[in-house]
Amino acid sequence: MTVPLRIIPLGGLGEVGKNMTVLEYGDDRIAVDAGLAFPRDEHLGVDLVLPDVSYLEGRPLRAIVLTHGHEDHVGGLPYALRRLEVGEVIGTRLTLALVKSKLDEHGLGATTELTEVEPGQPVLELGPFRLEFVRMAHSIPDAMAVVVDTPAGLVLHTGDWKLDHTPVDGLKTDVGALAELGSRGVDLLLGDSTNAERPGMTGSERLVGEAFRQLIPLRSGRIVVASFASNIHRVQQAAEVAIEQGRKVAVVGRSMRKNMNIARNLGYVELPDDSIVSPKEAMGLAPDRVLVLCTGSQGEPMSALTRIAYGDHANVAVERGDTVIISAKPVPGNELRVHDSINHLARLGAEVLHQEIAPVHVSGHACSEELRTLLSLVRPRAVMPMHGEYRMLAAHAQLARDAGVPDERIVIAENGSVVELSDGTVGIVDRVTAGVTFVDGLGVGDVEDVALRDRRRLSEDGVLIVVATVSLDDGGSVSPPELIARGVGEDPDLVDELREEAARIAAELSQNGLAEIKLVQEHFHDAIGQLVYDRTRRRPMILPVVIEV
Repeated sequence: MTVPLRIIPLGGLGEVGKNMTVLEYGDDRIAVDAGLAFPRDEHLGVDLVLPDVSYLEGRPLRAIVLTHGHEDHVGGLPYALRRLEVGEVIGTRLTLALVKSKLDEHGLGATTELTEVEPGQPVLELGPFRLEFVRMAHSIPDAMAVVVDTPAGLVLHTGDWKLDHTPVDGLKTDVGALAELGSRGVDLLLGDSTNAERPGMTGSERLVGEAFRQLIPLRSGRIVVASFASNIHRVQQAAEVAIEQGRKVAVVGRSMRKNMNIARNLGYVELPDDSIVSPKEAMGLAPDRVLVLCTGSQGEPMSALTRIAYGDHANVAVERGDTVIISAKPVPGNELRVHDSINHLARLGAEVLHQEIAPVHVSGHACSEELRTLLSLVRPRAVMPMHGEYRMLAAHAQLARDAGVPDERIVIAENGSVVELSDGTVGIVDRVTAGVTFVDGLGVGDVEDVALRDRRRLSEDGVLIVVATVSLDDGGSVSPPELIARGVGEDPDLVDELREEAARIAAELSQNGLAEIKLVQEHFHDAIGQLVYDRTRRRPMILPVVIEV
């Protein structure tokens, strides 16, 4: 019997972001992508969310193959490389350039082997894995699909893609190569499901360029365009139109500056040097002579656009008559933050254009008609939807069903599912650990659910600190405690009542000769907590501090 190929998604299923999938044949394995996700509102104090890679500790990877340079596919790479044994990192030219910059920041640039590949190049052999690469159009240049051929079967991982017939760089999705794969026989398709629910076709990136050509010449004030830093073609199109209109371009935001420098150095973006000015210089020019490119399209708290909206940016300000174009769609969970930024910008007098009211954004992901086209080109024997929330995976599964793929060959998996491909059959056979790892400041993985629960309680119900002293000389008498309240309400009567209750407990403990610190803390915690709940129906965090003197 053939050794099965095991496909183990560690992230990206049932969610948008932190994409990472392991392909394992015997004792050999590779991973496709190593992304991150951004924290949701309940992740208090968390900066980034990463896949849990504990399954791979002690299990070496021959390579991590990167499909393209977006953060949800490469952002977790430095953290994975620190914890795992990885032979090499494989990607296209721009993807590796973006990754190299990130690895250098983490002190990993010199120790990581980067292997540049080109879509359409000869087969790359890594043990039992024979890798081929297919060019795919996406919202960042140099995106590719990965073909993994093993003795157990041939797998096509699409990465993120769409059928853009007029891409900015002229490099379309390689439909011929996909059709050729269909003729060879694809045993399992791992397909991007992000837009599976949306009917029709995704618009071309050039449509946004046309919108810029309509909008920018009509504006007389400053123009601020916010986009993902990695959406290089979007940024390039906005800059080109502005330069044609006699405007200078200022690039604001660390990641935007870094990515633009890399793209210009590699020739992916060509802008005249004399058209680029610093943010400080830009603010000294007439408003109708400036275009600002910045990060912050997702309302990130410390991003350039958010700080501009709140009047907190050191160099850039927005005033009445200016226009802000948010050229991105809010990632699920970021909507409220984006709306806050829009409201603050509107309060400053700026006109804010976003995808709901102007054609300033197109998706980088295939809609249902494009997915149908891919299914008819590739004619996979089995389909496993990837990259999306459960409803998106289910919609992709229905498209596969409509294309004639039998139910028993459609796998809707979860993060941690172990899917086996063997002798033409495919199915879920096991589970591995696949949770999340939180990055909080410099700490990676040291924030647990219990810490988030405590942070949530502090934010919602406040904290009460009870400070008491136990006198060992007096046979363990407990002095009347001090009480510090934060966030539990402004009612002075309640605080007085709590102080009286704390003094009563102290007297009771002294009378009973109870001086053991743990017991004293427990008595204060339970009695104060119960009283607060009885009066307010809230459960603040109670922190009894007992000092022996």
